[in-house]
Amino acid sequence: MRMVGRVVLCLLFAGLAGCRQAPDEEQVRHAIAASAEAAEQGKAGDTVAALTEDFEGNAGALDRRALSNLVRVYALRGQKVHVLMGPTEVDRRGGRMVATFTVTLTAGAGVLPDDAGAYTVETGWRKDDGEWRCFTATWKRAL
Repeated sequence: MRMVGRVVLCLLFAGLAGCRQAPDEEQVRHAIAASAEAAEQGKAGDTVAALTEDFEGNAGALDRRALSNLVRVYALRGQKVHVLMGPTEVDRRGGRMVATFTVTLTAGAGVLPDDAGAYTVETGWRKDDGEWRCFTATWKRAL
């Protein structure tokens, strides 16, 4: 009986350890990866799920709705966009996070002819309702 109690106690501690929330930096990395994967799959809603309602890209050049519509248009046309992510660096700055990474966009014929290529991206993240959400992003061609 003592052995069974020890096993149950070990399972309980293992379960509690498994329930622990991922570190903030890992949550941001996961959200970025999930958005990239959703964009490749043409899932507009999932692509913008980690963005705040007031998201602003490149000083107003792209907002949350415009990005969602862009992904939706490509999906409706049957066009595929491929996203190749580089390593993501996440730094805490006070109560916010800044994530930087490189991304390479490629596509089939006729898609993104001017926009395909490698970009350096910097994103700003804040906690909204207990979840990390991206509120700003800037990007420029890496090459």
